[in-house]
Amino acid sequence: MARNDALETGELTDTSFYILLSLVEARHGYLIMKNIEELTNNEFSIGPASMYTTIKKLLAAGMIEQLAEEADKRKTYIVTKQGLDLLKKDIQRREMMIRHAKQILNGEVKE
Repeated sequence: MARNDALETGELTDTSFYILLSLVEARHGYLIMKNIEELTNNEFSIGPASMYTTIKKLLAAGMIEQLAEEADKRKTYIVTKQGLDLLKKDIQRREMMIRHAKQILNGEVKE
């Protein structure tokens, strides 16, 4: 599956996942990046180019929306219901993948 098709199939890239998670509360770009770094203890970071490319895709797909522009020209975004539903679905998918991995690594799966 091509990475561009991820939103169409309901599977989020790590970048999309963390941006949606960060936008459960309204934030502008710089705060999105900082929130993700804090949330992950600096284990995952997103650069501005990658973040704004992903934000553009999430906006086009209706997963986030832009709120009124602030006085200082910063654009603030928030997750939509559709985006929140997709985020929850992706969390379930990732949890299932972890269960499968643990089963295999713990020798619970017989061939």
